[in-house]
Amino acid sequence: MTTADGWVATVRSRVGLGRLLPLGGPADGAWIAERAADAVLRRAARQVPGVDPGRLRIALADAGSAPAFPAPPGSVPPGPLRIEADFAAGYGVPLPDLAERLRSALSAAAERRLGLTVREVDLRVTALLDAPPDSPAAAPPSEEERPSPVDPAAAAAAAVPGVARLTTVLGPSVHRAADHVRIELATAPDHRALDVALAVRGAVGGELPVTVVVTDVVVEGPG
Repeated sequence: MTTADGWVATVRSRVGLGRLLPLGGPADGAWIAERAADAVLRRAARQVPGVDPGRLRIALADAGSAPAFPAPPGSVPPGPLRIEADFAAGYGVPLPDLAERLRSALSAAAERRLGLTVREVDLRVTALLDAPPDSPAAAPPSEEERPSPVDPAAAAAAAVPGVARLTTVLGPSVHRAADHVRIELATAPDHRALDVALAVRGAVGGELPVTVVVTDVVVEGPG
């Protein structure tokens, strides 16, 4: 691969992440890639019988707040979020019941799996299906092998339970600036992304503030 090819691949990878959404509140210093959050929420939607999810968007429900830590490039300021989701409804399921199940599933996944602060879930039915949606295909396996970091901050972050691996989508997994240190990582199955991010911040410590960006959430089973 040439230098130009590598640069193009890096740009495409960063763009593919989408926006960086706030995890928790202004004092938590954590963000998650929109792509990672979308995958978790879409998986939760597919587990609702009779739902075939379509377009899904996460945005601020109102004006955000200034974060207590330096924000990463392309990040959304902390604040309550709104989930907007389109879906096709399966045959034979009452729409009000189906919408309520989907709303509950999305809210639960956002809070318990990720740590997003969601104020609203807006749903729109885009189609009525003649039969229940097909069962979702199995998710491709995610790489979970831990690196062997030599940077002390990287070593501390990688050792935190719930860290599947350190990632390098936005740059190096440990980005050092004059006023902060940023750690980039993927979280492991059965771990809440916000809890992992806060644990990493505590483990890395140091004189400078530590922020965390979750670029991937590893899942197991059908997605």
